[in-house]
Amino acid sequence: MGKIDENKRRKKEALFNTAYELFTTKGINSTAISDIVEKAGVAKGTFYLYFKDKYDIKNKLVVHKAKELFDAAGNALSEAGIHGLEDQLIFIIDHVINTLEKNKPLLNFISKNLVMGALRSTLFTGEKNDNEIYERFLELVAHDDYNYGDVDVMLFTIVELAGSAAYNSVMYQEPLPFAEYRPFLYRAVRLIIKSHREP
Repeated sequence: MGKIDENKRRKKEALFNTAYELFTTKGINSTAISDIVEKAGVAKGTFYLYFKDKYDIKNKLVVHKAKELFDAAGNALSEAGIHGLEDQLIFIIDHVINTLEKNKPLLNFISKNLVMGALRSTLFTGEKNDNEIYERFLELVAHDDYNYGDVDVMLFTIVELAGSAAYNSVMYQEPLPFAEYRPFLYRAVRLIIKSHREP
């Protein structure tokens, strides 16, 4: 990476880090683009090289943070040596939710948008070029002993269910605190996976 590319990467990272800090402390509605660029130490024009508006940076941050969560879970899965799609997906979900339980500002920021961060751009726009999370899921599916139908629907349903359930259970203890709710969620995930197996 050349000096110019490295400088661009640093500026974009500074904008990401600053926006995340402000969004999680002041709130999205109370944060202006001028707040972000001032605190990041970059020109306002630089912001618009990377983002359309503050909602664009928020959406890209959700994707960025979801990627970090799923990358960490994927790396832990590789080290754990777990086999079988059911157990692998439960492991990934458990790892992600455990991380979010320890980082409530991140959970609140991502809110119920794990699907958007992990899968939405690929599932709904067909843009597969920059979605490592989706590709990793597809690899797990491909290496399982079973064949699956409607894989996109299966993955969407599992991530949507896990994201929403984790948010409500961790933030509000609804319907139960997550430690108690966990077995119900994972049983539902297993049933979803089994329902997509092809004979």
